[in-house]
Amino acid sequence: MLPSLTIIDDFLSDPWAARRAALALDYAPQGTGGNYPGRDSTTALPMDGINASVSRHLGLPLKGADKTEHGHCRMTLKADKGRSGVHIDPAFYSGILYLSRPEDCARPGAGGTDFFRHKRTGLERVPANGAELAASGYADLDTLVGDVVNKDTAQPGKWERVMRVPMRFNRLVLFSPWQFHNAAPGFGTDAESARLVMLLFFGRAAG
Repeated sequence: MLPSLTIIDDFLSDPWAARRAALALDYAPQGTGGNYPGRDSTTALPMDGINASVSRHLGLPLKGADKTEHGHCRMTLKADKGRSGVHIDPAFYSGILYLSRPEDCARPGAGGTDFFRHKRTGLERVPANGAELAASGYADLDTLVGDVVNKDTAQPGKWERVMRVPMRFNRLVLFSPWQFHNAAPGFGTDAESARLVMLLFFGRAAG
């Protein structure tokens, strides 16, 4: 079984080059809105070997999950808002690579990734097997996701934060996508000072 959370510091050998490449991407126009705060890049960041590196670390072959923004970057300013909040990811495994400048990561309130407990049900993730699903009181996963995640995603009062992974430049956070999570609030007033991350959504690869 894969670990629910893994943190790898100093992941890239040249993170400043990756940051420059991320800032050079085209991003969705300001104010276009979206499920999550901020703007996503219109293309993926060309990063040779990242799938192979994560595969070696976890001990199984991975690829970019189909129909996801695997490898795209997200830029989030302090004033940015989104329609959704706490969520799960449509992937086998998830990752976030932090590319904000060290001085911005160190500022008070510059959080990385938050994980939550759903107050009404006490759940911290989608059940992983039939026994856990039965214990949750739901008949199937679709009903659970609809009544817990989709219904309460944008209602902060329905959730209790259980952990925040602090943001650190060149830190890679890998985690189970079935855990209830959300990005910590954005920061900064321009591209240079914004919360900047690379989004990773992995699927199983043959082999």
